[in-house]
Amino acid sequence: MKWMKKLAMVITALVILGVLAFGSILLYLCHMEANLPPAQGYDAIIVLGAQVLPTMVPSVQLQYRLEAALKAYNDDPCILVTCGAKGGDEPMAEADFMKDWLIQNDVPEDMILTESTSFNTRENIENAIALLEGRGTTKALIVTSDYHLPRAMALANDQGMSATGLGSPCKNDIMNWSRNHFRETLAWCKYWAEKHFGIRLS
Repeated sequence: MKWMKKLAMVITALVILGVLAFGSILLYLCHMEANLPPAQGYDAIIVLGAQVLPTMVPSVQLQYRLEAALKAYNDDPCILVTCGAKGGDEPMAEADFMKDWLIQNDVPEDMILTESTSFNTRENIENAIALLEGRGTTKALIVTSDYHLPRAMALANDQGMSATGLGSPCKNDIMNWSRNHFRETLAWCKYWAEKHFGIRLS
């Protein structure tokens, strides 16, 4: 039937357009990762959480983020905000775990604020900025995984916080790279839908 052929053509065209759009966003993400501004001139550090394993050790991504945050603090000591709630399979809140780790690595406890109620990047940034209010912060350094950093910085700028960033590496094998960038590309679609069309998807 003619209508079935036309429908198949429309569906095929939509699929092709979707693939092209997805590929374009992925390339845009990779471009942003490769052209981040230098991590300098900050007076607060916001560290975004990742999984705490049931054995009470950080996941690889969280370990890398913590190491990057510690280096940034040692290079230029300033207030730190650790972010992340307790997931269903985690033994404690990510923010509290990160605070303990940083203290064990010689960061003074009074230099660390914890934000342990957020479950996504938008909440991480909004709640961290709220904790920094009244502290004279003019520019925050956001520490998270490299693929995640451009969107985190965009969310901070949306909230009126001048932000720079420090991206920690993720596992460099092709499977992890592909999975992380696939999810982050979808997250950018969600971010733009919420920002430009007022569609709240979470």
